[in-house]
Amino acid sequence: MYKKFVTQLFLCNMLFIMSWFCVGGAQLNKAAATPAFQVATGEASKPKADRFFGHSKKAASGQRVVDYAVTEKEYKYELGSADYEALLKIVQAEAGNEDLEGKMLVAGVVMNRVESENFPDCVTEVVMQKEKGIYQFSPVGNGTYYNAKASQDTIEAVERVLKGEDITQGALYFAARKSADPEKMRWFDYSLEKLFTHGNHEFFTNG
Repeated sequence: MYKKFVTQLFLCNMLFIMSWFCVGGAQLNKAAATPAFQVATGEASKPKADRFFGHSKKAASGQRVVDYAVTEKEYKYELGSADYEALLKIVQAEAGNEDLEGKMLVAGVVMNRVESENFPDCVTEVVMQKEKGIYQFSPVGNGTYYNAKASQDTIEAVERVLKGEDITQGALYFAARKSADPEKMRWFDYSLEKLFTHGNHEFFTNG
């Protein structure tokens, strides 16, 4: 009788142990099947748009953000295709070796003349103007103007000036003293007011 009881107790213990291993194994298998990283698909996980007039105000991966008001700035000067081409050509011919500001200064002087009562009222006429039979801009006189092809910097400089950036301090004239006619430079020195020098050019206004 005692042996029968011990045998039944042993069998019960074995059944309990085997059941415990089965449950534990099932739990381990479930854990192993679970992805290491889960992405929530609820509303909180959706990226929120932050836009202004259709242009993203924020950028991922550290990309540079340009304010909408800058990229979509309105033009101060509206030019026809002929005047625009003339402005590009004269800036390239006069300041092709200058930095961006040097190109902006030349473009600015041309536009200052367009607005001045003392000069023609369109870019093409300003660029082609003669004084006592001599062209106001030497590249027109020597022909280099006609072969000038605007670089990307020249285009950027012209665009910035046409959108209203003015760094000329009101200059209406400029000259490269090293390559200019000495007689002409004497007229600049005695008849005009020098404002500043940038690169190879000196900038002047009426005295």
